[in-house]
Amino acid sequence: MSIFEQDLPKVEANHVALSPLTFIERSASVYPDYPAVVHGEIRRSWAETWARCRQLASALAGHGLKPGDTVAAMLPNVPAMFEAHFGVPLAGCVLNTLNIRLDAEAIGYMLAHGEAKAVLVDPEFAEVVKAAVDTLDTKPLVIDVADEAFLGAVPGIGELEYEALLAEGDADYPYQLPEDEWQAISLNYTSGTTGKPKGVVYHHRGAYLNAVSNILEWAMPHHATYLWTLPMFHCNGWCFPWTIAANAGVNVCLRKVDPQRIMQLIEQEKVTHFSGAPIILNGLINLPEEDQCQFAHTVKVTTAGAAPPASVIAGVEALGIEVTHVYGLTEVYGPVTVCAWHAAWNELPLEERARLKARQGVRYHMLEALCVADPTTLEPVPKDGKTMGEIMMRGNNVMKGYLKNKQATEQALEGGWYHTGDLAVWHADGYIEIKDRSKDIIISGGENISTIEVEDAIYSHPAVEEAAVVAKPDEKWGETPCAFVKLKVGYGEVTEDDIIAYCRERLANYKLPRTIIFSDLPKTSTGKIQKFVLRDEARNH
Repeated sequence: MSIFEQDLPKVEANHVALSPLTFIERSASVYPDYPAVVHGEIRRSWAETWARCRQLASALAGHGLKPGDTVAAMLPNVPAMFEAHFGVPLAGCVLNTLNIRLDAEAIGYMLAHGEAKAVLVDPEFAEVVKAAVDTLDTKPLVIDVADEAFLGAVPGIGELEYEALLAEGDADYPYQLPEDEWQAISLNYTSGTTGKPKGVVYHHRGAYLNAVSNILEWAMPHHATYLWTLPMFHCNGWCFPWTIAANAGVNVCLRKVDPQRIMQLIEQEKVTHFSGAPIILNGLINLPEEDQCQFAHTVKVTTAGAAPPASVIAGVEALGIEVTHVYGLTEVYGPVTVCAWHAAWNELPLEERARLKARQGVRYHMLEALCVADPTTLEPVPKDGKTMGEIMMRGNNVMKGYLKNKQATEQALEGGWYHTGDLAVWHADGYIEIKDRSKDIIISGGENISTIEVEDAIYSHPAVEEAAVVAKPDEKWGETPCAFVKLKVGYGEVTEDDIIAYCRERLANYKLPRTIIFSDLPKTSTGKIQKFVLRDEARNH
């Protein structure tokens, strides 16, 4: 035994479990009067918010919930959703944030699979949740969460209302960390586009580390003001509820993404940071000129969810908003790579800067390893910017695994790496660049075509607001690119031939879209374009 292991045990004084619960306890202690939550007329401090989280934990325990029980939440970005990220794990329970766009069948499946013992429900989704709960043999405790910003009818379906629940709780409920940092803190379901949704389990350690990583990668100053454009139900808001608690910042809540409202709140609340998919950025770019603002303060955005076209990045930065491109998946707590910026790149033309910024970049501080490798041999591909392989990751911010699905867990973590299913190239400087999802790549006449490359070309057309490219079956070539395009309002007439001719100047002939379909693009609640829907449309076109 090493001399450094002799008589030097882990004890309570020198070893504690890592958990994001420590962040809110510290902020409430050090900055009790600093603003924590803003929502319409609501203005709450860190001390008030922490007291409410402790009341929630106490009340859940009072209703019989035990450590390891699941508490689901069907809520938009309202204060109760933020509080649940602390109150639920403080009670030792596991938070399951539900996608608010899903139907009753999907919600019912998740509530049953996750064995939810309680569910928090916003009135906007009461009907869906009631239908879902009606299908369950074992009914959870249903808690209505009223919100003054909701203007519709308020159909109470729960046994009690959220504020009444908190009134039952103790604001001095004991603060305690989990016994083991490997203990589950949250459950997040994948989209389930290829089968039943998989339940991704996060642990306290990973949540803690990724929350800190968000601060490091963004160089966030103390007390940042963060606007909730990103759904908190999506990868627990990329861990940002815990990040903003660590930062002692301000959470500006937003029920629904509205580009005009986003602009107003950035100006009114002096928002410094926000996050979202490229579709959110696109919405800001395409606002009428009279609705756009020139900000007198620094504003930064992280974007992920799909590779943002260089034209979108350039358009947002022209508004004075600094873009940081990140990349991740539900299985890794949200973003875990970042296009880390080099000062020398600031001297490049805007278009070239945007092209560089569209890369997925390098690993976060808290991700142990990142590579692009052959998915079968696990051998890294050459760093030549051309050879495609699968992105793989390893580290503390990789999920515990899939709930009740041992086979899928073993497959995803095979060979000591998390297999993302995303295809990328590795550049000489170590930066990765996604070329496609393995299921989205188009193979035409034996040649691989990146849908992202084709989309980038189409997006740069001045009339195009949105674009997505999928494979269309072809008797001769096997598959050819089919583009779905949404045009900007008021631009003027643009035809299929116009788009194809424009692409011909920018792409090799075999990469050209053979079909252009003008339409709105179906999206998930997080702004991702639903390519499986478009593939069906292309097949039948």
